Amino acid sequence: MRLQPLSFLLLSILIFACTPEEKTTPPNIVLILADDLGYGELGSYGQKIIQTPNLDQLAANGMRFSQFYAGSPVCAPSRYVLLTGMHTGHAYIRGNDEWTERGDVWNYKAAVEDPGLEGQRPIPDSIVTMAEVLAQSGYQSALVGKWGLGAPNTEGVPNQQGFDYFYGYNCQRQAHNLYPVHVWENDKKVALNNDTIPPGKKLAEGADPNQADSYSDYYQADYGPAKMHESALSFIKTRDKDRPFMLYYASPLPHVPLQVPAEYLEKYRKIIGEEEPYLGQNGYFPHQYPKAAYAAMIDYLDQQVGELIQTLKDEGVYENTLIIFTSDNGPTYAGGVDPEYFNSAGPFPNAYGRTKGFSYEGGIRVPMIASWPGKIEPGSTSDHIGAFYDILPTLAELSNTPLNKAVDGLSFASVLQSGKPGKEHEYLYWEFPSYNGQQAVRMGKWKGIRTNMMDGNLDIELYDLENDMAETENVANEYPDIVEDIRKIMESAHEEPAISKFSIPVISKR
Repeated sequence: MRLQPLSFLLLSILIFACTPEEKTTPPNIVLILADDLGYGELGSYGQKIIQTPNLDQLAANGMRFSQFYAGSPVCAPSRYVLLTGMHTGHAYIRGNDEWTERGDVWNYKAAVEDPGLEGQRPIPDSIVTMAEVLAQSGYQSALVGKWGLGAPNTEGVPNQQGFDYFYGYNCQRQAHNLYPVHVWENDKKVALNNDTIPPGKKLAEGADPNQADSYSDYYQADYGPAKMHESALSFIKTRDKDRPFMLYYASPLPHVPLQVPAEYLEKYRKIIGEEEPYLGQNGYFPHQYPKAAYAAMIDYLDQQVGELIQTLKDEGVYENTLIIFTSDNGPTYAGGVDPEYFNSAGPFPNAYGRTKGFSYEGGIRVPMIASWPGKIEPGSTSDHIGAFYDILPTLAELSNTPLNKAVDGLSFASVLQSGKPGKEHEYLYWEFPSYNGQQAVRMGKWKGIRTNMMDGNLDIELYDLENDMAETENVANEYPDIVEDIRKIMESAHEEPAISKFSIPVISKR
C-alpha cells in the first residue's frame, strides 16, 4: 500500500512525537592541579630537559591554552579562586593564612600529634564550591591531594564543602614532607609507615653531602604522592557507576621538598650529570642531586597522569570524560629548585620577583590543557584569555548545571567545543597582600601591576604583552589614559576582605 502525502506526513509526526527525547549525558570531570609547575615545564610548552610524554599526548589529543592564568601567585588563594569562581578582589581567602593564633602551627611534630595545630584558616560553610554546584546534577565528587582551605574538625574541610570523598594532605605545611607521618581520609587520620622527620631537618653533623647514605632519613616507606595516586585510581574504579563523577586531583608535585623515589632519579642523573648538592634551607630538606630530583618529580607526575588516563579507558569512561590539567601558580625559587636551569617560566623571566609569589606573568600564567574525545579538537591551541575563576561556570554549562550563585568567571565552553571565541572579560584581576602587597590587571593586550603597596607605592607599571610578553619595558608614561583605566579597575574590583590581614591600600590619595 502506498501512503498518500498527507498520510505520510501525519505518520511522520506521530513517529517523531513518540520517540523519546535523547538525553545529553553529562561528562565526567577530572581536574588535575599541579603544584608550582611553571608555564615552561612541559614539553608541549617548550621544555627541553624534563620529559612529559603523557601530558604532551594529552595536549595532542586536546586543546592547549597559551593565555590562561592561575587565581593567585600562591597556593591557597589560587585554589579558592578555582573552587569558587571568585577573583581575589572578592574572595574570602586572598593569601596563605596559617591561622597562627592557635599556637605553634609551624611545629611539625606538634601538629602531627594535635590536629588543632594542623591546616589553614577554614573557609565558611556559606561558601559555595565547585563540588556543591555539581552535586545539583548528581555528581559524585572526590578530592585527592592537597586541600589547604580549612583545618581538621572545622567547617572548612573538604567533606563539609561538598566533596563526597577526600584523601590526602589537609595542611599545606604538612605537605612540606612528601613522606608524611599521616594523611587524611575524609575526617579520619590515616597513619603511614614513615617516621616523624620534620621539614628543614639538616644533614647530620659531619655527614658527607656527596654520599647517598647521608640522605637516608629523607626517603622512607610510604611516598605521599604514590598513596594519593592509589586513592585517585581507586575512586575511579569504585565510584557509583550510575552517576557522573568529578575528581579534583590536587597533586602535591612538583612543590618542594625535593623528594622522589630513587628509581625515578637515575634517569635524570644521567641526563643532567654531576651537580652540587643542595644542603637545605628555609624549612626544606637537602638533596644530593637537586636538579635531577626536581625533573624526576615532574616526570613522576607525568607518569601518574598517564596511569590515570589508562584507568579511565579501562573503566570505559574515557570517551565521556573532560580532563583539565593546569597548575596553581608559577614555578618556585625555593628549596633547591633552579628555574633558570630548566627555563621553568618559559618565555617569562625566571628570577626571584618574577615567578611564584608575584603577579608578573611568570607567577600567574600557567599551562592549561583540556581534552575531551569527540568534543575538543585534537592538537588545537587557543589564545583565549581566561583564568581559574572561569573554570566553575564552564563546568556548570557543560554539565547543564544551574549556577545559582554570582561568580566573577565567564564560561569558555564554546572555546572547548568549537574552538570559537568565547565570552571575553573586560579585564582579569588579581590582588595579593603578601610579598609586600600587589595588584594586577590584564585588559586586552595591556597588563598593569602594582608592587610594594604596603610601603605606600601605588604607582602602576604598564606592559604591552603583545610586544613585550616578558614585561621588560614599563610604558606607563606613554599611555596615561590606559593607566587611568587600570587604576579605576584596581579600585572598583577590590572589596575590603573579611579577614583583616588580607587588606591592602588600593586608593590613591589624590
